[in-house]
Amino acid sequence: MSKAIGIAQVKRASVLRVLPYALVPILYGLGLATIQGYSSKLSIISLLVLASMLGIAAVGQTLVVIVAGIDLSIPFVLGMADVVVTQEYAAGWPFWACVLVVILAGAAVGAANGYLSRLLNVYPLVITLATGSIVFGGVLAWSNGMTGGLVPGYLVSAVSVIGRTGPIAVPPVIVGWLVIAVVIIVVQRRTAFGRRLYATGDNPKAADLAHLNVTRVWVITFALSGAFAAMSGVLFAGFTTLSDATVGEPYLFQTIAAVVIGGTSLLGGRGGYGRTILGVLTLTQLTTLLVGAGLSSDMQESLLGLLIVLLLAMYGREPALESRI
Repeated sequence: MSKAIGIAQVKRASVLRVLPYALVPILYGLGLATIQGYSSKLSIISLLVLASMLGIAAVGQTLVVIVAGIDLSIPFVLGMADVVVTQEYAAGWPFWACVLVVILAGAAVGAANGYLSRLLNVYPLVITLATGSIVFGGVLAWSNGMTGGLVPGYLVSAVSVIGRTGPIAVPPVIVGWLVIAVVIIVVQRRTAFGRRLYATGDNPKAADLAHLNVTRVWVITFALSGAFAAMSGVLFAGFTTLSDATVGEPYLFQTIAAVVIGGTSLLGGRGGYGRTILGVLTLTQLTTLLVGAGLSSDMQESLLGLLIVLLLAMYGREPALESRI
């Protein structure tokens, strides 16, 4: 009996490992069959531009999930960055100064999330939602609800489907995402910090006994999450050219969805950004297909939510690594 259960677990684990790799080409095939012009260059670039902005925001969520946390402040930090960049650039600030300020502010919010979660011994879902609400309220009070603003033309071009990266007919945001992805994957797999990430997520008690500073790992990880959320907010400022504190609201769900669809375990210690890339591409294609089918945004959210529940039901049946050591 136990042997049969073991075989079933191995088969399920194999399916779960393959699933993210299978979903991307399957959904692309469905797009080709149902949406006219889905394979055109413009359509593919449009999809990759949307995937890039989600993918950059999902970097931090991936790192946080690896250490067995979660960051619900991402959409609020993203909205903060959008508002500050558009309004302060319009007020005469140099663009580089606007970007530096919002990235540092995002990192500070993230660092506070990580530190408070460890200090108070509270699951970060509560802390990050609270700090996100504080950021959101502060931005609304500071901006007084203003929606005007300005961004430089080169930022608009960077996220435009007709933008170019030098002689390459690909928008800079896609190239930037590729560079960030390579760097993050190398950091996860080849650096001491990457090893500390997985050790902390695998078993924080064992990490403490091994003299790893778990609190420091959490602070740095959440700070990176805030910084990447702010970076994505800067890109959204170029994409919408508006000052909108609510622009990041869909990412409250989508960054977590991308991580889960990719197969990074919410229990911590497994997965990585390479798998999140697959989740981002899957989620972006799935959303495109649902839009192409004429479904309302509410119905899209419902179906995507159902998919996440199904995936969590499968992934969640695997015990946390610390319980198997």
